[in-house]
Amino acid sequence: MTIDANADQRSTTSTPTALPAAHALRGLIGGRVHLPGDAGYDAARLPWNVAIDQRPAAVAVPRSAAEVATVVRVAAEAGLRVAPQSTGHNAGPLAAQGLDDVVIVRTSEMNTAIADPVRGIVRVEGGAIWEPAVDAAAAHGRAVLHGSSPDVGIAGYSLGGGIGWYARKHGLATNSITAVEIVLADGELVRADAHTNAELFWAVRGGGGSFGVVTALEFKMFDIATAYAGMMMWPLAAIEPVLREWAAWAPGAPDEVTTSFRAMRLPELPDLPDFLRGQQLAVIDGAVLGSDERGCELLAGLRALDPFLDTFSRVPAKSLVRLHMDPEGGAPFASDSAMLASFPDAAVDAFLAEAGPDAQTSLLMAELRQLGGALGRPHQGGGVLSHLDAQFVTFAGGMAITPEMGAQAHADAVRFTEALAPFANGREYLNFAENPVDTRAAYGADVWTQLTGIRSAVDPHGVFAANHPVPRLFEDGQATSGVRA
Repeated sequence: MTIDANADQRSTTSTPTALPAAHALRGLIGGRVHLPGDAGYDAARLPWNVAIDQRPAAVAVPRSAAEVATVVRVAAEAGLRVAPQSTGHNAGPLAAQGLDDVVIVRTSEMNTAIADPVRGIVRVEGGAIWEPAVDAAAAHGRAVLHGSSPDVGIAGYSLGGGIGWYARKHGLATNSITAVEIVLADGELVRADAHTNAELFWAVRGGGGSFGVVTALEFKMFDIATAYAGMMMWPLAAIEPVLREWAAWAPGAPDEVTTSFRAMRLPELPDLPDFLRGQQLAVIDGAVLGSDERGCELLAGLRALDPFLDTFSRVPAKSLVRLHMDPEGGAPFASDSAMLASFPDAAVDAFLAEAGPDAQTSLLMAELRQLGGALGRPHQGGGVLSHLDAQFVTFAGGMAITPEMGAQAHADAVRFTEALAPFANGREYLNFAENPVDTRAAYGADVWTQLTGIRSAVDPHGVFAANHPVPRLFEDGQATSGVRA
């Protein structure tokens, strides 16, 4: 499904006034630094979510780790902050902090993905998106823990957690990372893995973009060539028994199955098939890592509810990157999310009241992701976000083609999550938090001090800005631990 990424004209015209300090970057990296007023500034600053009007001091578009290091070093010397960004899928919380003194380092031209079947890894540059990495692994009969959309940036997704179609079997994508290469606040490029800069390696796996600019990642491939995967659809009018069945089944389902549930009100988009365009639907999609017979067994209760469409079958693993039908190429969107400790019948009632067939809402979709399994267990050797202590995560949103539409979609999404608040656990899954939240809510109190201490060590002067920032323990440049090249 594609949506006109230029629909919101608020993001296409800027005030041509550059911060004096930003002129220190002019002419760097072959002229691929854009300041307000420059011809390329508006295109360079546009995030994937084009409803977000981010106006930084400059946008740099490096093509190598060395160029990233140059930008970081010069920006820091000029008293500017630096925000890494590949696609800008979760740009809202960053823009909300104010970007007047921030240089966005747009890594989108650092986009290679290479599989190493001997080591069992895929190595990607910091701006790569998922589809090339999925294809690289598939060429060797393997899969990676990708997300639900082919054009999500791997770095942002992976540093924030990562819930994909194999997640209940293999856990969060962040814990499949085996190494990162990252430019620190002083412009030094370092490698972090289980043996080198181990504290930094722990922090970035789930800690987000506060520690530096990731220029490369390496992560595991898994021996998955095919899966029993697909989707089932019902008219939205039939949602209640389907949601009750799925909600009762999902928490106790075995690890080899991962699914999601959505109530959808699809717009009149010309690229949608006729039978979907403008329709209101209940949709379950997902994958089973097992035989066809096992898949049929696990989904029998849902199939008994007579979906009008059922595509579950044996498919190549690489096809799952588009299973969810997420928009590609950019979209104006407003949303809200919450993590749920449980989803009893009363939660089903609340969901139906806000997103069911009788709801008066602008929401395009209201979604529940099935957690549990390996997602709910601490990952041996994992990072700061080793697991998610919840049964479900919910995400709801609607189109923000105009400011008025965006305000209504956000209000409806908040009303939806507030209706489910009695069942929430007070935690945040930051990859779905597209509005400012308290970053601490993503982590246990026992690790927060350690995480902030590592931020203090690697970025003592606060060079880096992130959409969900990890603060420093000290403001005087003291550090509690060290990192070596």
